[in-house]
Amino acid sequence: MTAEPTEPVSRSVVRASHADREAVVEQLKEAAAEGRLDFTELDLRLEQALSAKTRAELGLLTADLPPEVVPDPGEPLVLEGGLHGAKRVGRWQVPGHVTAHGGMGGVTLDFTRTACRLPEVEVEVHGELAGVTVVIPDSWAAETGGMDPGFGGLKDKTTPDRLPGTPLIRLTGAGGPAGVVIRHPNKWERRRLKRNKPE
Repeated sequence: MTAEPTEPVSRSVVRASHADREAVVEQLKEAAAEGRLDFTELDLRLEQALSAKTRAELGLLTADLPPEVVPDPGEPLVLEGGLHGAKRVGRWQVPGHVTAHGGMGGVTLDFTRTACRLPEVEVEVHGELAGVTVVIPDSWAAETGGMDPGFGGLKDKTTPDRLPGTPLIRLTGAGGPAGVVIRHPNKWERRRLKRNKPE
């Protein structure tokens, strides 16, 4: 006796995940910030989004909103430490891929005053002789599983607490002799950020 082939599940009844709900919540908040929803509509839709069981229910909440625009990842950025070192700090445009070679002078990548809307940023680091330091905001998280620590090692001082809508820094590359550090701002950097907050 031949078993009947299983029919594919309709997309209208696919169960919603936590990530699906969070994505809709962020889209609704963005729409309210743009003036597309008033506070009453926002509260109602947020409540419905958080209790939605299927993707179809979530889809109804954003059907009258414009589709989200995926940010352009831009041209890759390459930083060479060379003899004197290199830094990318302050307000700068974050591309989807950054490569940093520590060289003999070292490289510092500071994301704390950037406004990045990309879901992920790949940061390829090569510690070489002077190392690479990466500083990310408290609300961002890092994935370092693709990193070869090398002789210098990898010091990951970040926390896994990531706010919805913030980028994930995906660290790849090799530590080399000097190693790589990825961390959140230190006390001095936090004081400086309070005096001059990111836009």
